[in-house]
Amino acid sequence: MIVVGATGRIRGQRMPSAHAAVTIASMANEPHMTGDAEQLATIVAENASERGVTVATAESLTSGQIAVHLGAAPNAGSWFSGGAVTYTVEAKQKALGVPDVPVISEECARAMAEGAARVLGADCAVGVTGVGGPDRQEDQPVGTVFIAIHTPAGTTCEEHHFDGDPQEILDATTTRALELLGAGLEDAGNK
Repeated sequence: MIVVGATGRIRGQRMPSAHAAVTIASMANEPHMTGDAEQLATIVAENASERGVTVATAESLTSGQIAVHLGAAPNAGSWFSGGAVTYTVEAKQKALGVPDVPVISEECARAMAEGAARVLGADCAVGVTGVGGPDRQEDQPVGTVFIAIHTPAGTTCEEHHFDGDPQEILDATTTRALELLGAGLEDAGNK
């Protein structure tokens, strides 16, 4: 597993990488959610195992929360290649080959997902970047999130605008990323 820049800031306080191990609360009351993170990670595990594909993560905003759930899912050692937490611009560029683009953008999320697949030797990957708050970043409002899914069929990206405090935004992002990854793997085909 590659971990780059494993500390971040929420509300001006440094968070150690262990913060990523926080239990993710169920977002079942949110209209865009179909299950909690643990259930969604199990779906990713089933889809990856059935299709014989490997999965990687590239996380900025979520600081490894997606990887925590994937690593705890069934048989992770057979399909989860690992993850990269690249919080700074420099880490994104050096570890994942992200070009000089705005960090809070579709282009960055796509490059993160594609870079994670390449660097970690995975067939599929998720890339997540966004603004957790409490302040705007790159003139983007708090809650702006880009989630990219890379599969052998190509790379897709969704833009979201989540409401809530920084932790609620991280949790919503983690859950939606797992949901999109599970769905993306349904179309990944067999290796």
